[in-house]
Amino acid sequence: MTDKEDPKKHKSKVKSKVVCGYPISIFFIVVNEFCERFSYYGMRAVLVLYFKYFLLWDDDLSTSIYHTFVALCYLTPILGAIVADSWLGKFKTIIYLSIVYAIGQVAMAVSAIHDITDSDRNGTPNNMTFHVVLSMVGLFLIALGTGGIKPCVAAFGGDQFSEHQDKQRRTFFSVFYLCINGGSLLSTIITPILRAQDCGIYSQQKCYSLAFGVPAALMVVALAVFIIGSGMYYKPEPQGNIMLEVCKCIGFAVKNRYRHRSKKYPKRQHWMDWAEEKYDKLLIAQIKMVLKVLFLYIPLPMFWTLFDQKGSRWTLQATTMDGHFGLIVIQPDQMQTVNPILILTLVPIMDSIIYPLIKKCGFNFTPLKRMTVGMIMAAIAFVCAALVQMEIDKTLPTFPSKSENQLKLLNMGTNPVTVTLPGLDPVNLTAAQASDEFFPFETENITVSVGSFKVTKMISMTKGLRQTLLIPLDISDEWLLADDLISKPQQGSNEIRFINGMDTPVNVSTPAADFGQIEPFYYSNYTKIKNGETTFTLQSGSQSCKYSAEFGFGSSYTYFIPSTLIFGPNCQESITVSENIKPNSVHLALQIPQYFFITAGEVMFSVTGLEFSYSQAPSNMKAVLQAGWLFTVAIGNFIVLIVAELAKLPKQWTEYILFASLLVAVCIIFSIMAYFYTYIDPAEIEAQFKKDNEDDEDDQSKLQKQEVEMTKKDSIESHREGKQTRM
Repeated sequence: MTDKEDPKKHKSKVKSKVVCGYPISIFFIVVNEFCERFSYYGMRAVLVLYFKYFLLWDDDLSTSIYHTFVALCYLTPILGAIVADSWLGKFKTIIYLSIVYAIGQVAMAVSAIHDITDSDRNGTPNNMTFHVVLSMVGLFLIALGTGGIKPCVAAFGGDQFSEHQDKQRRTFFSVFYLCINGGSLLSTIITPILRAQDCGIYSQQKCYSLAFGVPAALMVVALAVFIIGSGMYYKPEPQGNIMLEVCKCIGFAVKNRYRHRSKKYPKRQHWMDWAEEKYDKLLIAQIKMVLKVLFLYIPLPMFWTLFDQKGSRWTLQATTMDGHFGLIVIQPDQMQTVNPILILTLVPIMDSIIYPLIKKCGFNFTPLKRMTVGMIMAAIAFVCAALVQMEIDKTLPTFPSKSENQLKLLNMGTNPVTVTLPGLDPVNLTAAQASDEFFPFETENITVSVGSFKVTKMISMTKGLRQTLLIPLDISDEWLLADDLISKPQQGSNEIRFINGMDTPVNVSTPAADFGQIEPFYYSNYTKIKNGETTFTLQSGSQSCKYSAEFGFGSSYTYFIPSTLIFGPNCQESITVSENIKPNSVHLALQIPQYFFITAGEVMFSVTGLEFSYSQAPSNMKAVLQAGWLFTVAIGNFIVLIVAELAKLPKQWTEYILFASLLVAVCIIFSIMAYFYTYIDPAEIEAQFKKDNEDDEDDQSKLQKQEVEMTKKDSIESHREGKQTRM
C-alpha cells in the first residue's frame, strides 16, 4: 500500500488483521524499537572509551566529541519531524533514515578494526586518520538516523490503532517505552563485555569492532523487521508540520512589529498580536501559551549538562576504580546500567508512594517544584562524584612533572647494600629487594654511592621520567637504568615487567602473553595482563617452574628473578615483587549514590517536565514543545564540551563541583521564574476563543442580514420614488 491510498479503506484492513485485539503491524514496530534502542545505547555505552583507548584522545577531547554527538542526536529529531509531516510521511522517513543509521553503525564497526592499518602488527593503527575520519562519518550518520526516526516511530505506532482502540493504544505505548528501557539495559550490559574481549587478526587488542558490530547487526535486523511488516501498516499522508506554521507566524509578528516600530502606531498588548493581520487569533493565542512554557525552558539545559556526563566523565572515572563485586567483575562502562534499573524502580515508587505521601502531608508539590527538586538532586549527584574523585586521587601515584625525575633502587645482589643519594638519608636494601618508593630529584645528574667501600658513580637521568636503577651483583659492573611507567595502565589492565638477575637467559610467558627471552642482568618490556589470577612459566634451558600472582585493576609490578633461584615447585618463594603503581582500590560501588541521585533527579525533572509541558500547551502544539524539550538536551551537551575545552581545571573533582555550583545557581533562577508562573488550562482558553469567534460570526451574520434588509428597503423606496417622478 502506498502513502496515497485511501486511509479509510485501509482502516478496515487493519481491523481484520488483529492478534489478541491488537493490529498485527504493531508487533513489527515494537521489535524494531527494541533492536534500534539496543543498537544506539550499546554503541553509546563504549563510545567514550573508544575515543580514549583506541583513537588515543585525552579525556577532554573524548568528552567533547562524545557530547557533540549526543547533542546532534537531540537536534536531528526536529528535522526528522518536519520531513515526515511535510514531505515523506512517517513510513518512508523511518525506512530511509534507518538505512542511513545502519550504514553509520557499520562504519563505526569497521573504524574499530585496528588490523586494517596496523602494518607493523604491533596492535596500534599506523594510519589513525583513516579510523578518525571513518568513525566521525559513522557518528554523523548515526546522529542523523537515530534523531530522524525518534519522533516518527512512536507516532507511527499510534497511527495503527482505530478510534475505538484507546485501551490498546495506551498498552502499546507502555510496551513501547518498556522496549526502550529493555534495549538500553541489555545493551549496556552486553556491549561492555564484548569490548573487554581480545580480538584481532595479527595482534590481540580490546574488541571495539565487536562491541560496535553487534549494535550494527541489531540495526540491520531492526530495519529488516520494519520492512517485513510494510504491507500491514496504515500509512497516513503527510498533514503538514505545525512547527513550520508556528515559525512562520512568529516570523511575521516580528517583521510586522519592526515595520510598525514608529511611535505613531499604537502599542499592542503582546508582541504576537502583530500577527493578527495575517493569522487566526486562536493560533496566536495558542502560540502565546507555548511561548510561556518555552520561556521556562531557558534554564533547563544545565540539568542535561550534568545528566549526560554519566556516559562520559563518570565512565572515565570508573576506569580508575575497582570493579570486583564478589565473583563478578563489573566493567567501567557497565555501571551505566544502574540508571535504567533505577528508573524502572523509582518511577512506580514516586508515583504510588512518594508523591501521594507528600500530598497527604498537605504540601502542594507542584510540577515546577518537583523539577526544582530534581535539579537539586542532580547537583547532589555531582557533589558525590567529586567526593569519590577525591578518594581516587588519594590512591593515585605522584608522577614526575616535566622539570623533575624520580628514581627507584633495586639490589640485584645476594648481600644487603646501603645506598647514599644526594640530599637523602642512606637507603638500606636487603638482597634481591627494591626500595619501597620513588625518590624525586630536580637535577638530571646525581652521584650515587653503594656499599661499605663507597663505590660512587654518576647517574644521568631523564627529566619527566620514572626510572629504576639496577645495582648489579658485582657493583663494579655496569649499572643500568630501566624506564618505568609515568601514567596509570589503561583500561584497567596491569603492566608487568620481569628483571633477570641470573647469569643465563630466562624465557617468561603466560597463556595470554609472551615476555620473550630476557638476557642475563637485563629486563623485559612492560606487558599488559588482565585482572584475576595469572600463572607465569619461567624456563631456562631444560629447567622450568610456575609462578602465580593475583592482579586487580590498573597496577604495575616489577618481578625480580634472583641469581639464587632454584627451578622447581618452590620457585614461587624465591621471586621478589616490587609494586610500582598500586591497583585501583576505590570500589566501584561508591558510584552507586551518585547514580541514585542523578536518576532520582531525572525522574522528578524529566518525567514531570514533560507532563507539565503537555498540560500547559494546546493539543495541536505538543510537537512544538517536544522539539523545544529536545533542544534543551542538545544545548546542555554543548555546554559540556565548552566547559571541557575552556575550563582546563587541574583536578577533576573541581570540575564536578563547578558543574554542581552552576546547576544550583540555575536552580535558584528557575525557582524564581516558577514562583511567578501562573498555571493555565489551554482547553478552557481555546474553548473561550472558539465561543468568541462563534459570537463574532453570529454578530457578523446579523449585521449582514440587517444590511440585506436595508438594501431591499432602499430598493423598494427608490422604486416608488421613480414611479412618482414619471407620473
